[in-house]
Amino acid sequence: MSLLPLCMLYGTTAYAAERRHLPLPKPDELKYHPIHFAPPRAERVLLDNGIILYVFEDNELPLLNISAVIRTGSNYDPVGKEGLAELTGAVMRTGGTDALSGNAVDEALDFFAGSLHISMNRDSGLMNLSILKKDLDEGLNIFSQIIRKPAFEENKLKLATDLKIEDLRRIADDPKKLAFREFKRVLFQNNPAGRFPSTSSVKNIKRDDLIEFYRRFFYPENIMISITGDISKEEAVAKINQYLGSWNESRKHNVVPPIPAKQKGRIYFLTKNTPQSIIICANFAPGKKEPDAYPFEVLDFIVGSGGFKSRIFQEIRNNRGLAYSTGSFYTKRSEYGVFGAYAMTKSESTAKVLSLLRSIVEDAKTKSVDKKELEWATKSINNNFVFSFQSADQIARQQLMIEYDKLPPDYLATYRDKIANVQPEELKRVAMKYLSPDETVTFILGNESAYNQVITTFGNVSRIEDKL
Repeated sequence: MSLLPLCMLYGTTAYAAERRHLPLPKPDELKYHPIHFAPPRAERVLLDNGIILYVFEDNELPLLNISAVIRTGSNYDPVGKEGLAELTGAVMRTGGTDALSGNAVDEALDFFAGSLHISMNRDSGLMNLSILKKDLDEGLNIFSQIIRKPAFEENKLKLATDLKIEDLRRIADDPKKLAFREFKRVLFQNNPAGRFPSTSSVKNIKRDDLIEFYRRFFYPENIMISITGDISKEEAVAKINQYLGSWNESRKHNVVPPIPAKQKGRIYFLTKNTPQSIIICANFAPGKKEPDAYPFEVLDFIVGSGGFKSRIFQEIRNNRGLAYSTGSFYTKRSEYGVFGAYAMTKSESTAKVLSLLRSIVEDAKTKSVDKKELEWATKSINNNFVFSFQSADQIARQQLMIEYDKLPPDYLATYRDKIANVQPEELKRVAMKYLSPDETVTFILGNESAYNQVITTFGNVSRIEDKL
């Protein structure tokens, strides 16, 4: 072997050995150029019959996603028939059309590998079709039949009803799901958002109820559609007009459900024979339309939703080892939001963990946020925001929902700057404004021993029962 390769080998080995002894930089100390991101924009078209259409062309793959968002949801379930919206969506999908049976719809979708889903949320309905570009006409034919002329086959309603009753039965076996469901019931008292399906309410629902619910909400002016993928705006408009353009029914717009009212601070306890307790402390918070939503989102990240570095996680799990899951959440609707601090802990530490949650949230009003903590929070939120635009479907759906929620057109474009400009004093201000102990609704699911701890430590506790 010549001398030159030997020298090169020695030099490379020595360099590698030297590198092994160099300290690795901390991730927080890495230097990089700032990220400049402008959300891509879908094109908006208002069709003659009132349907609003968003189109985003992406020719990378010969695929299409077609989504319809309907201004409806379980907020509109009649009293005593909770679950109606959910069953309407389920049987629209499985119960056929005037021209095709439910089984025939499934067979047709299977033949060209199409995927069609319908779901109902609290304040919206969603219908989504995923297909290959070559199957656009076959897919839109089925899509348009279901959204315009669902048959609601009786046997499919019976199957959907049985499945929902079985799903309700299983909730009792899942403490976390049960806790968050019953927590919402006490937080949203005297409001549609606090009503949930039960075995009796589901059994009350008949086929005529589904037909009436459908007729009330499914009409062109109440529907927004997004089409994304390998299709131009001109072709998308032409195809939607071909299959839905003749649909000219009109309805009176439905009354929007009332905004939930603030509750008086109280502890609610649901007894369940389990060795662990689930604790949730919640307050109403700013909605998406309010300027306070930006500092409050940063506050929530610092207090508990920011993971390992958040104050709740650090104190309750890392420092004290009192919870296997803990943190906070901030859920935003257009008109209001909900902030919650939560922990899942062994029964013996229920009262102690509740005290810690309360003190950490209370400290947010007085404990200063240093520059490093604020910078970590704002950068993390803004970096996460970028990843909500990974697909064409996400891009179009985000813009569609901005209009659906009646937010400013520049909401997405200005979001990151408004988060980045949050100041420390704003965090204390929104904490004082929204996190009043007198309005904190506390919900605990736990055993009798945990209940005795809580009532001994905190006094008045309201015992409740689940309503499955």
